[in-house]
Amino acid sequence: MLADFFEMGQEPCYRLFDGLTLPWEPLHHLKKFIRHHLERYGTHVPSNLPEGVIIQGDVYIEEGAIIEAGVFIAGPTVIQRGAELRFGAYVRGDVWASEKSLIGHDTEVKHSLLLPGAKAAHFAYVGDSVLGRSVNLGAGTKLANVKIDMGKSSVKVKVEGTLHDSGLRKFGAILGDGVSLGCNSVTNPGTLIGKQSLAYALSSLAGYYPAYSLIKNKQNQMVVRRHLPQ
Repeated sequence: MLADFFEMGQEPCYRLFDGLTLPWEPLHHLKKFIRHHLERYGTHVPSNLPEGVIIQGDVYIEEGAIIEAGVFIAGPTVIQRGAELRFGAYVRGDVWASEKSLIGHDTEVKHSLLLPGAKAAHFAYVGDSVLGRSVNLGAGTKLANVKIDMGKSSVKVKVEGTLHDSGLRKFGAILGDGVSLGCNSVTNPGTLIGKQSLAYALSSLAGYYPAYSLIKNKQNQMVVRRHLPQ
């Protein structure tokens, strides 16, 4: 099933997928994966960070990452070279931001994996999620990660007729390589979108979408003509 979402690369982040078969399984191991990296390489913060960057906890920022002023980063977190964090980005911890990924202005990310080139550029929320290579989130996209029962039970997902218990009480979305979500889209907890799929703006997404899906958002519209002045 992983092949429906991701093509494995040579970058360090793909070691997290070793031995796994289901696309949400990396979320079970992400915290340990990040801590192992920090135990091996220690913490590192470049000396040339601009004023106003706040670092709390264990954070490893590779040389060559682009960190703008006004960014908050909580550990444990790994930011790899070429990744970009723009003004107002809020990284809450347990985050791995791979090469050339982007966390933009007023975007909040927690317990998530951004694969190379994944972009959450504007006003997004990414919680307990995996963003595949070159994923793009339109402005205002929210990946909801908690069911209406506030996490009292684990999130279940149905894939091609088979119901799976993810074992995760907080579970946002799995977005395959090349997925693009239009502005102000919302994914419900446990949404799975296969690689190279596209969703129109203002989409409300839930469940499983196979690879190469085109997800249209049709709304019923009613136009009422106002009375013209006499």
